Amino acid sequence: MQEYVIITDSTTDLSPEMVRQLELEIIPLQFVMEGHTYLNYPDGRELSEKNFYEMLRNQKVATTVQVNASRFLERFEPILQQGKDILYIAFSSGLSGTYGSAIMAREELKEKYPDRQVLVSDSLSASMGEGLLVYHAVMEKRKGKSIQEVFEWVEQNKRNLCHWFTVDDLNHLKRGGRVSSATALLGTMLGIKPVLHVDDEGHLINVSKVRGRRQSLQAMVDKMKQTCVNAEEQVVFISHGDCIEDAQALAEMVRSAMKVKEIVIHYIGPVIGAHSGPGTVALFFLGDHR
Repeated sequence: MQEYVIITDSTTDLSPEMVRQLELEIIPLQFVMEGHTYLNYPDGRELSEKNFYEMLRNQKVATTVQVNASRFLERFEPILQQGKDILYIAFSSGLSGTYGSAIMAREELKEKYPDRQVLVSDSLSASMGEGLLVYHAVMEKRKGKSIQEVFEWVEQNKRNLCHWFTVDDLNHLKRGGRVSSATALLGTMLGIKPVLHVDDEGHLINVSKVRGRRQSLQAMVDKMKQTCVNAEEQVVFISHGDCIEDAQALAEMVRSAMKVKEIVIHYIGPVIGAHSGPGTVALFFLGDHR
């Protein structure tokens, strides 16, 4: 079978250990803080997640930078020159232009390497939701499936990758235009926590509001109970904005509600965290629909 490499973005928020275990190639996306541009490597070599969130809590503002096609050309071409094909699973087109840049690079490389394949999938996913989709793609590859078969599995299953989020500080959503200033002010005063998800088009949608942190975590578990399939076979991912205790509490609530195979917890990285802020907790699993 033709050899191929699975490539994805640092927005998968996978730990460096999991990146190694899954034998992934990661393209680090960029963010800007205090006038300095950083590459978001999984190992946090330019700025650790802990320091990033500390800076946010100290009122520093982070913004993100669109990756251009040249970055993909630089990463893709050496692999094609080795005679390998590429399956690239991209950050949601509903949240970023990353997918579009990858398509531009693919078209340029197609002319130069007509005998090689570069398949690009819009994950319609974010953070460890994208990471969980990539994880399953690697599991399919390890079953001996071809690049086309894994690509088709991703396309057929990506809208079953469920994303549920809650945030602790509404002001970060306000800056990103997700809630109004009045909603952020009133919600903060009343202790209201939004429950959000990523829809079938890969957009972040505000679904409901509950009062209090514990209730917002429970709301996510309730959503999981409604849509989760084959819970006992599921590897569940939880990501967090430097609030490990809440992530662990959510994991225990999931375990109490249903028997799952495994739960993996890791940070929300700076590119996603720039928009969601400290205290965000997210839950990812496979369901019968998003």
